Amino acid sequence: MTRKDHQAAQRHLRRVDPVMREIIRRVGPVKLRLERNRFAMLVRSIISQQISTSAARSIRLRLESLLAPDKITPARIAGLSLDQLRGVGLSGQKASYMLDLSEKVGAGDVDLQQIGRLRDDSVIERLTCVRGIGHWTAQMFLMFSLGRPDVFPFGDLGVRAAIRNSYGLADLPDRKTSESIADAWHPHATIASWYLWRSLETNG
Repeated sequence: MTRKDHQAAQRHLRRVDPVMREIIRRVGPVKLRLERNRFAMLVRSIISQQISTSAARSIRLRLESLLAPDKITPARIAGLSLDQLRGVGLSGQKASYMLDLSEKVGAGDVDLQQIGRLRDDSVIERLTCVRGIGHWTAQMFLMFSLGRPDVFPFGDLGVRAAIRNSYGLADLPDRKTSESIADAWHPHATIASWYLWRSLETNG
């Protein structure tokens, strides 16, 4: 997505949804930067599952330190043992996920160089063959690595909380309610979701 894409998304969202219009006014311009290192993003996604942002950052920094001066690559991760991965703070389960990812990328079962040529649903199907990568992680990859414009992560807790807060709901919305509200955002659901996450920050 380019700056013009972001601006087109803003115009669309302001026009079709008065609640989103107010969120955009409060948050300001889109500041969405893509992660070009696709493998590193998937590694970070595995690290971040079900732990705080600060804990995930600490683990990532320890992993980078362990691999230094090399970068996070499939070959370098594959060369680590379960004990080494656990030593940086990963659970045994997450360590096994990371090794499975490295093996499948290294073997070409998950071709991260060519995956951008696939449709969104095919990308999700390909990534979720890796242990520990579910639908949500694949959606984050679509949004923040491939820059796909129309992804709505309906199961994301932050998105659901922002919808509840911004649309005056008593409880976290279920999938049907979330998708009903999001229907007007297409084909710019990625930017709408980004604004929902940022709205939580501006609400304090």
